Amino acid sequence: MNALKILFMGTPDFAVETLKMILQNKYEVVGVITAPDKPAGRGRKLQMSTVKTYALTQNLPILQPTNLKDEAFVAEVKALSANLNIVVAFRMLPKVIWNMPKHGTFNLHASLLPAYRGAAPINWALINGEEKTGVTTFFIDEKIDTGAIILQKEVLIDKNDNAGMLHDKLMVIGAGLVIDTLQLIAKEKVDLTYQPNDPEVKTAYKLNKENTKIDWNAKGKTIYNLVRGLNPYPTAWSNLYNKGQLQMIKIYDTEFIEETHTLENGILIVEESTLKVAVSDGFIKLLRIQLPGKRAMDTVSLLNGYKFDSDARLS
Repeated sequence: MNALKILFMGTPDFAVETLKMILQNKYEVVGVITAPDKPAGRGRKLQMSTVKTYALTQNLPILQPTNLKDEAFVAEVKALSANLNIVVAFRMLPKVIWNMPKHGTFNLHASLLPAYRGAAPINWALINGEEKTGVTTFFIDEKIDTGAIILQKEVLIDKNDNAGMLHDKLMVIGAGLVIDTLQLIAKEKVDLTYQPNDPEVKTAYKLNKENTKIDWNAKGKTIYNLVRGLNPYPTAWSNLYNKGQLQMIKIYDTEFIEETHTLENGILIVEESTLKVAVSDGFIKLLRIQLPGKRAMDTVSLLNGYKFDSDARLS
């Protein structure tokens, strides 16, 4: 059996769960690579990544490079003498790093590859209304998320799951898959599956202002899936026209009501303590939204202190 000396690379919460499980299973971690500290909040104080915060509690050596090809950084990585790299939610690595250790570098990805290669696999699985997704471990190669698959585990998506809920499910299941992968590598029992070169495969494009905006001319189910696929982050948004003003609002939670009507798409309807938006095949009931400069609020609380004109609409 191979004695593994692991160099771990990751930055957000999704990666912390895997690092914890690696240590709990008594694997040797010789170092951690994570993002540099960044200014955050109103005071712009430097904030550590959650991986760094946890690594400090475990007294692990930490590297925070700005340039992954820098010769001094490459020398530091070599000095750690790792024989296996593990990557979870980190940057694209240069070959000099991923090709360095004896047993290679494998990545944990939050989809069933080759589907949803890219930056936001959890979000896009929900946005596209998938009924299942999963996690994959694979060896890194020159391209993004195209390497040979080691293991996969399928996860069913509940109809009420949002991105935060699915993130937490996949985070735990993915950490377990990493341990299963480590056991195979240690025993030299890895049986690889090579990904097909399929140009029609669905892609997890990077989220931006354009593809997170709600199109009120879309079908109700499409809008509902977009909102839950972006909740809690980065959040779906829309323009609100009310009281002669146009402002951007964030929409966190909705419900789709299928119904025939003759109203124009985007029209807002206030009925007692509910707020609905007309769409082509029914109504989107707004459950939690955020107005500019305000905190996110449920609709009942919002309507207690905010009024909508009879011609208010979303666009």
